[in-house]
Amino acid sequence: MSRKCEICGKGPSFGNNVSHANNKTRTVWYPNLQKVKAIRNGSVQTIKVCTRCIRSGHVTKAL
Repeated sequence: MSRKCEICGKGPSFGNNVSHANNKTRTVWYPNLQKVKAIRNGSVQTIKVCTRCIRSGHVTKAL
């Protein structure tokens, strides 16, 4: 599975780590994904969702 939120599509972002001496090295920042049992299309599925979607109520958790 990819490192992508199944609700909003948020994925990794790329850039540089910049040191105090202005050295630049490539780096990747990953979204905070959690595996959650949620109700989708009337059935319970385990999906990878970012914490922003969980917090804002885009996901209905299964009990």
